[in-house]
Amino acid sequence: MGLPAQDGVQLHWKEDGNPDGQPIVFSNSLGTDLGLWDGVVARLPANFRIIRYDTRGHGQSPCPPGPYTIAGLSGDIEGLLDQLGVKDCIFVGVSLGGMIGQHLAIARPDLIHAMLLSNTAPKMGSASAWQARIDAIQHGGLLEIADAVMERWFSPAFLKKPDLPKWRDMLIATQARGYVACCQAISTADLSETSKALSLPVLVMAGQADLACPVEDVRALASLISGATLKLMPGVGHLPSVEAPAEFTAHLCDFIEENTNV
Repeated sequence: MGLPAQDGVQLHWKEDGNPDGQPIVFSNSLGTDLGLWDGVVARLPANFRIIRYDTRGHGQSPCPPGPYTIAGLSGDIEGLLDQLGVKDCIFVGVSLGGMIGQHLAIARPDLIHAMLLSNTAPKMGSASAWQARIDAIQHGGLLEIADAVMERWFSPAFLKKPDLPKWRDMLIATQARGYVACCQAISTADLSETSKALSLPVLVMAGQADLACPVEDVRALASLISGATLKLMPGVGHLPSVEAPAEFTAHLCDFIEENTNV
């Protein structure tokens, strides 16, 4: 499905569950699409209204020219939720999706009741590191970085599993222009002041085997947010919804139960 974002982009999105239930909105990471959440959605109770979308430049969403900004990516989902009539959702964002959530919760507090921020931080990486990645992609496409990204995303144990190629293929299927434009958005973002101002219930999650967003960076995010809870996932990398979907879903459901009337 598609609905226009703030500049007319038709974001690709999918809805599952009960259309009258508590809305949960999932925002994907750099280099993935809404299929990132399949293992979680399959385990959620059917009474939730589950909304997933592809960030612009990813999956089946359009790929307008970059660079993008976190504010602009936040505006995309803001427009979608307004048109879907969603208020007071549980927002779940991983990595780039978590940065989008940090911005959206301040820009439009009416849209988000509580938030799970997974494997993310107010600032991720250095401008020079992101530029090096962009240069590699412009030289050889996403194939140039695919193996290195897998090693940053996943724990050593998961790297040996037979379904690893599925996630490598998802990365490679991302449009290079959209990936680069989102790299530019991340490289220029520092949401520290934004995160300090968050005043809603927040669960922050970190994978202890995450090389893309190390535990110390995620812990720093949790320390910025008044009242935030930090959960560490041993042996899990950057994408816990892939490596440990049952554990991730259990934490999410406990968090929802603690912070809503569901």
